[in-house]
Amino acid sequence: MTIDEQMFFDGKPGALALYEAFREKLLALCPDAALEVQKTQITFRNPRVFCCVSMARMKGIQGEYIVVTLGLGQRLASPRVWVATEPYPGRWTHHIPLRECREVDGELLDWVGRAYTFSREKRPLR
Repeated sequence: MTIDEQMFFDGKPGALALYEAFREKLLALCPDAALEVQKTQITFRNPRVFCCVSMARMKGIQGEYIVVTLGLGQRLASPRVWVATEPYPGRWTHHIPLRECREVDGELLDWVGRAYTFSREKRPLR
């Protein structure tokens, strides 16, 4: 893990532990993914963005958590998805809060893999 990643979670050890668990499994699933630490999020690319991690505030969620944002070609029907929007036809953005390391499970990793594949296959917008 880079210093920039650690600094992103400065003062939030619970969020850092969640990110470490998620990052480890994401990179095992998508070993060629590149990451970039930005001011408000950590972006994973292949070369297009397929996943972001942030600490965005989400109404109704308490304590330390991270938000995993995934782009997919269809809406996920799951209570784990806190917010889903369709900014472009056939391109859905999903925001999934993680509060515990056990939430980095097979279901979430399946969605990450689908987002990874979708970002590789999608055509540029016109």
